[in-house]
Amino acid sequence: MKRMGMIFRAKANKALDRAEDPRETLDYSYQKQLELLQKVRRGVADVATSRKRLELQLNQLQGQSSKLEDQGRKALALGREDLAREALSRRAALQQQVTDLETQHQTLQGEEEKLTLAAQRLQAKVDAFRTKKETIKATYTAAQAQTRIGEAFSGISEEMGDVGLAIQRAEDKTAQLQARAGAIDELLASGALDDPSGMAKDDIAAELDRISGGTDVELELQRMKAELAGGTSAQQQALEGGSQDGTQAPQGQHKFDKQ
Repeated sequence: MKRMGMIFRAKANKALDRAEDPRETLDYSYQKQLELLQKVRRGVADVATSRKRLELQLNQLQGQSSKLEDQGRKALALGREDLAREALSRRAALQQQVTDLETQHQTLQGEEEKLTLAAQRLQAKVDAFRTKKETIKATYTAAQAQTRIGEAFSGISEEMGDVGLAIQRAEDKTAQLQARAGAIDELLASGALDDPSGMAKDDIAAELDRISGGTDVELELQRMKAELAGGTSAQQQALEGGSQDGTQAPQGQHKFDKQ
């Protein structure tokens, strides 16, 4: 089971590595950084909103405290010390609330400053990452194009490899057919195979036909030579016989002989 699990993880890792595009990975990482930066900015906005709300509450409490102080003075001026004491007691309670709110306000203000600084730093990192990302993507694209061009020229690319294999298969089949055709011709010529059409002849039959054909030509040539030789001898004898008798050959005959 451990071996099967290791093989499965290795296959999956290889498949993922083959399917992974570094450019898409960089774009996804940049998108996640933008989302994180957006969250930080929203956090800064939330803290600033809370700080502003505390400032409004402080202003309201400080206004109430000032109003109670004025009421206490008026009550004391009218001889109502009890009312003046009550107003001052309420003012003291409000002052405690004001003190607590001021403490919270200072805390929120500090958090807001920290988040603002973090957002600025994160913004700078995101900008730097974007520049580096585009540089890496451009370099990767150029290297990929150069590799494809080199593979195409060298013939080791997948597409060119398929073309080369197709050419090789075609050449192998052509050579096989040529060899088969030559073997069949040799077998027919040797008589090992019969030709149903009766057109094919073996070597011996072809040689006999050639000799027979040559003999017929020679015989015809000898016959023609004999005919020509016989005709010349008879004409010569006729001419010689006419001269001995004192007769002359006809004029037309002489003309024929000249011709």
